[in-house]
Amino acid sequence: QVQLVESGGGLVLPGGSLRLSCAASGTIFSINSMGWYRQAPGKERELVAVITSSCSTNYAASVKGRFTISRENAKNTVYLQMNSTNTEATAVYYCNADVRTDLRLRTYFRYWGQGTLVTVST
Repeated sequence: QVQLVESGGGLVLPGGSLRLSCAASGTIFSINSMGWYRQAPGKERELVAVITSSCSTNYAASVKGRFTISRENAKNTVYLQMNSTNTEATAVYYCNADVRTDLRLRTYFRYWGQGTLVTVST
């Protein structure tokens, strides 16, 4: 089994910064893409940013230029640096990872964390 644990959420002032972390653990042979999604109250879950195993990145238009996704492969960890936040960033943030857990198979399975709450408010 694979577990993803997010950390770093909390309360931040508008215009402030926050760094989220997500560490994967368990039976992991390799990780392909890792990503961050968010779900605001009353809205559907949406993609925030994704990073591939070769560190190619893709961002939602609403966060491009303000948020940065990165990963540390040796620690099976993905980060989301959030700068110049606004109230629209208030949401539960979820990380995911496409993990290969069996060397006999070439299949990657997507795992999700439990979410961490980010609140942007005065």
